Amino acid sequence: MALEQLRTFLVRLQDDPNRKALVLAAATADDVAKIAAELGYEFAGDALPRFSRQTVGRVTVSKQETPGEYN
Repeated sequence: MALEQLRTFLVRLQDDPNRKALVLAAATADDVAKIAAELGYEFAGDALPRFSRQTVGRVTVSKQETPGEYN
């Protein structure tokens, strides 16, 4: 269920540029999960690696090469 919540959140990001900007600025995967929780989505930051290098809708999940986690 958590992965489906994450997938749905990623699809929602494609039509929410403000929230997408927050996610892109997030330092960790847990920060992304907190942003999603504000909208009612429930998943842990450790779910993001399962989507690394994948595109969901028009959103591609990629690991940051600088300190931090996932966008």
